[in-house]
Amino acid sequence: MANARESDPNLGYLTKKETEVKLPRPTRVKNKTPASIQITAEQILREARERQEAEIRPPKQKITDSTELGDYRLRKRKEFEDLIRRVRWNKSVWVKYAKWEESQKDFARARSVWERALEVDYRDHTLWLKYADFEMKNKFVNHARNVWDHATQLLPRVDQLWYKYIHMEEILGNVAAARQIFERWMKWMPDQQGWLSYIKFELRYNEVERAREIFERFVDCHPKVSAWIRFSKFEMKNGEIARARNCYERAVNKLGDDEEAEELFVAFAEFEEKCKETERARCIYKFALDHIPKGRAEELYKKFVAFEKQYGDREGIEDAIVGKRRFQYEDEVRKNPLNYDVWFDYIRLEESCGDRQRIEDVYERAIANLPPAQEKRYWQRYIYMWINYVLYEELDAQDVDRTRDIYNLCLKMIPHEKFSFAKIWLMAAQFEIRQLNIDRARKILGSAIGMAPKDKETL
Repeated sequence: MANARESDPNLGYLTKKETEVKLPRPTRVKNKTPASIQITAEQILREARERQEAEIRPPKQKITDSTELGDYRLRKRKEFEDLIRRVRWNKSVWVKYAKWEESQKDFARARSVWERALEVDYRDHTLWLKYADFEMKNKFVNHARNVWDHATQLLPRVDQLWYKYIHMEEILGNVAAARQIFERWMKWMPDQQGWLSYIKFELRYNEVERAREIFERFVDCHPKVSAWIRFSKFEMKNGEIARARNCYERAVNKLGDDEEAEELFVAFAEFEEKCKETERARCIYKFALDHIPKGRAEELYKKFVAFEKQYGDREGIEDAIVGKRRFQYEDEVRKNPLNYDVWFDYIRLEESCGDRQRIEDVYERAIANLPPAQEKRYWQRYIYMWINYVLYEELDAQDVDRTRDIYNLCLKMIPHEKFSFAKIWLMAAQFEIRQLNIDRARKILGSAIGMAPKDKETL
């Protein structure tokens, strides 16, 4: 081969240029104007679907004798068993297998499949429901009872199992058995809906006394405001007004300090209003307003004002309106306790009512909110609350000892090493002079000179 190449110069190695693959050059579009007929993507898909050939399906197999039927069943069972062997955890495969056996009227095998499925995961309550539906649909009542019993023993917290079991017994007319199932369920202390279903069950058969006993157990299991209100409405519906009132009174004794007490008092007052006991309703509203914190009594105030407008006289309406304003002030000072203007308005409201205990309580709460910094500009508005407080105790309450104690407490709270208020010193001294206690007045003025030796303009 080498000799041939040497003798013939044309038989040399191919050059790089000769070995390159030559690709066709892209053709240029000469006419770029849009076509007269535009084809959309939707049209292309539609034409492709129209031209698509029909799906080829295997012909339906017609079974003509028992031998073919046995072969078919054997083949399907083998397919299901192989599938279960691969995906044992897949519950839908078990369900399909059991339903296929049911379609073949082989109920024993279907039952066996359901049992095997429950061995995989007995906590799945949907399997129990479908298993029981299979037994009920094919009228195997005793088998269905066994399934429900087993399911409720293993999964007693699944309410649907109990509901279905009771529904089956009730449809069969077995009321005593349904009641026994309810009793078994109530031992597990279900939620409120379970107890109410038991009560409705008894009322369907006019067992009012039994329903009342269940209500007593219900409020013991769920001592909530909503449960007691339901109990009272049940008694009211049956015409037992005294029993209904007794329910409300017991609820107030047990849940008077609960967070939902407002709802209870409103329901109690509306009950008395329906019974034409307006004075009882008014007493309930006033008792509630005195015991429930202001932040949780908004709805109660609205109901009370509406009640007084309907049944009360002028004085009662004014009291209700004052209570509503009091609630508004309480809400504002709760949001910003350093808003002294609101405290002044609140104090004026209480002074207009004339209740000394309330007035002193508001004053004490107001002066307990010290200014945020020890600068005189923050204290000027605050000091006027002390001034109003001592003037009220001296002039309105005429309590000399308490007035003196308030003056002393105020002078102790002021940071005299940074600033002071000449007005307080002078008022305290003048108060002692009015009480003909000159020695005390001298001591106060001497203390003022010693602790804040400044001119009056800068004191």
